[in-house]
Amino acid sequence: MVISVGATASRTKTFTDDDVRTFAAITGDHNPVHLDDTYAAGTPFGRRLVHGMFTASLISAVLANDLPGEGAVYMTQRLKFNAPVFIGDTITATVEVIKFRETSGIVTLATTCVNQDGETVLEGEAMVLAP
Repeated sequence: MVISVGATASRTKTFTDDDVRTFAAITGDHNPVHLDDTYAAGTPFGRRLVHGMFTASLISAVLANDLPGEGAVYMTQRLKFNAPVFIGDTITATVEVIKFRETSGIVTLATTCVNQDGETVLEGEAMVLAP
């Protein structure tokens, strides 16, 4: 893909119970708000949440596979979690090039994750070294 200001790429994923349990096993984040239905029912959310960093990892997938693509190296990522993501939600992560320094290969991208209802659940900005 050609890197230019305004270029975008997206990926979509529906988060399942198995996904959340696997993420917890890999990362060691066993917070009961993610894993225990009874516990989560007593929180303000009323049900289990997908890990915030699991949601954010969709951004990494877009950067690594689509824009800028294979060989891209993360330098920074700023995140703001706006709304919860629940098991069964379908999230679309989108990145948009907002600055490209050709001489250094550094790309700055706006990053967002939106749920199936059009609600922005996560937003931020990333910098990557393009391949």
